[in-house]
Amino acid sequence: MHIDTIPAPADPAWQQEALCAQTGGDFFFPEPGSSVREAKRICGLCPIRSACLEYALEHDERFGVWGGLSEKERLALRRTAR
Repeated sequence: MHIDTIPAPADPAWQQEALCAQTGGDFFFPEPGSSVREAKRICGLCPIRSACLEYALEHDERFGVWGGLSEKERLALRRTAR
């Protein structure tokens, strides 16, 4: 299944179940040049990681870690999906 064929959830209520909502956004929106390792670790444990990634790709989120991927990783994913 390709990510460009999966519709993103229309209702953002799914975000309340995300582990990032329970830990705070500092890990997920670090200062430029800072590590995203902790954010990716938390994402790896999150039950809605795929919904988060779908949302980020659908809404062209340009900043932060979404669905376990950094900005650069999502950009590379978008380029390969084309």
